[in-house]
Amino acid sequence: MNFQRHHRHDDPEINLIPLIDVLLVILIFLMITTTYSKYTELKINLPTANAAKAEQYPHQIVVAVAADGTYAVNRQVLPNRTVADIANALTQAAKGDADAMVVISADAQSTQQSVINVMEAARIAGLSRLTFATQRAPGS
Repeated sequence: MNFQRHHRHDDPEINLIPLIDVLLVILIFLMITTTYSKYTELKINLPTANAAKAEQYPHQIVVAVAADGTYAVNRQVLPNRTVADIANALTQAAKGDADAMVVISADAQSTQQSVINVMEAARIAGLSRLTFATQRAPGS
């Protein structure tokens, strides 16, 4: 007599649901604790103003001007600070759209000449729609 039992050896199953739950909790934690900044390429403190929120245009070119006179066009820091270099960067960013809105985000401590250079570069690039980015004054 043969008393041996024949057992089938099933492969062990790995339950993925707890793993997915843990990963989702980690993802949510990271999303909540992460800060997003629109002006991460340069450290800029925008001047304050009491104005209505500006309209959003479909094609905006954001020019950041740091306090030390460094320029960035659409988050690309420019190696040179000449008006011609800024105009070339604006022309490339516009991609032939003469109606593109140029948003000048100048640091509150930046010089007037730095802002005028951006305005002159926009004129050379054929971009006539300009606006300035500000932040709301505290308490308003």
